Amino acid sequence: MWVIMIFGGIAGGFYLDNILFEGVHKSIVFHIISFLIGIILMFLVLKISKNTGRTLAKYGRKGDVKRMETNALVKEGIYKYMRHPMHLGLMLFPLSFAFLVGSPSFIIFIAPVEIILMLILIKLIEEPEAIRKFGSEYLEYEKKVPGFCFKKKCLKELLKDVSKNMTKS
Repeated sequence: MWVIMIFGGIAGGFYLDNILFEGVHKSIVFHIISFLIGIILMFLVLKISKNTGRTLAKYGRKGDVKRMETNALVKEGIYKYMRHPMHLGLMLFPLSFAFLVGSPSFIIFIAPVEIILMLILIKLIEEPEAIRKFGSEYLEYEKKVPGFCFKKKCLKELLKDVSKNMTKS
């Protein structure tokens, strides 16, 4: 799915750029600025993914559970402030690629549509699955914790390094 989103976004972006932003791909200044923004966004994607993955591994596995799976609802670390911090990071992924390749159409039109599609998938698939898996515990968590939080303390927690040590503190 990610491959289709990224390469489709790039192809669609360049196609639309030739129609809507003729000559933009000749601008070195635009591409340098766009590329630098893309690097920063990609750094955030990787940092958020690493931190949320470590938090899930640390608090979401009780007993003998397969790698990359959880069997406990995580409400620690960043998960006490927002329910979908990993998805927040992943939503920046298409936007970071759009900036890296320097496609205004990908940045302005395609990446936002891909982000909206991810939000729809969270609402239609991810959350119902969490309710089935964790039942009333998740419903209570859902009432108390927003899906996404952009307050300073939330963002600070989101970017705080999470130890690789899997022992609970």
